[in-house]
Amino acid sequence: MKAIATFSGGLDSILAALWVRNLGFEVTLLHVQHLYSADEAGREHLRAMAERAGLPLRIVDSSAEHLETIRRPVHGYGAGMNPCVDCRIFMLRVARQVMEEEGAAFVISGEVLGQRPKSQHRKALLQSAEESGLGDRLLRPLSANLLPDTRPVIEGWIRREDLLSIQGRSRHEQMALAEKLGVTDYPQPAGGCVLIEKAYAARVRDAFAHLGRDNMGVDEFEMLRHGRHFRLSDRAKLIVGRDQSENDWLGAHAGDRLRVDPAVVMGPTALVEGQSDEADLRLALQLIARYCDHEGDESIQLRVVRPDGTASEVSAIPLAKDDPRIAQMRIGQ
Repeated sequence: MKAIATFSGGLDSILAALWVRNLGFEVTLLHVQHLYSADEAGREHLRAMAERAGLPLRIVDSSAEHLETIRRPVHGYGAGMNPCVDCRIFMLRVARQVMEEEGAAFVISGEVLGQRPKSQHRKALLQSAEESGLGDRLLRPLSANLLPDTRPVIEGWIRREDLLSIQGRSRHEQMALAEKLGVTDYPQPAGGCVLIEKAYAARVRDAFAHLGRDNMGVDEFEMLRHGRHFRLSDRAKLIVGRDQSENDWLGAHAGDRLRVDPAVVMGPTALVEGQSDEADLRLALQLIARYCDHEGDESIQLRVVRPDGTASEVSAIPLAKDDPRIAQMRIGQ
């Protein structure tokens, strides 16, 4: 009998999959690629984990479909702009589709009752099972004995006493289980989704207010993760690189934005987004000059490249470090 196990790359998800595999089921790991999931290096780590566990891995890219979940979550946002319940329902819907495609009997999730306050309390767990369309075809083996029986138990495929009763935020039981199952290479708990971070959440709110939710695509959400962001006016925003890797990334993803680079001294690559007027652009150039290598208030030469490829050089006097407008314009810190 086949089962599909949702797989984030974290400890809980691999433990849940291995536990059910050891009960005699054919288990396939499923990683749902979304707006904030692993990059290629992260996906390679997922493949390595799956290989060590001896489990097949399927990766489904659902990034574009994930957009609407971020734009308009039915169950709202958490402390930041994190629609945790809606994201969980989204992932389980994808898992349900894969389950049906693969002819599997049920889906496995590594969720633990009470581990995450927004999405893993009892009501949220039951709600996500129902609204994803999985219903009783969803098994959470790590906490199954603390939740209503689902089809694998009801049908007698799995005995209730062969399932677990883990709950809460401590990972001591999972670490002991990992040792028992021979899982040694797993990530330590992280801070969570980037949408919880105050700076990123502030950027999302600003983009929704000025670009509009429906104009926020995959590239626009990704842009919010890079550089310092400054709201110049209702029409325009400035993004300034913080190091060489960000300068390179911004330069490669300028798109229809103005690109600005220092012409002579060392300094950041910056992008001006939106319909900037002369005052917006002047302020942007002064702010960019502020982050270039300079002494005092000497003028800085900057190179402005337009979306059509034409370029020109301009000079700008840097804003003073204590200019109050810098903090006022900064989106997130």
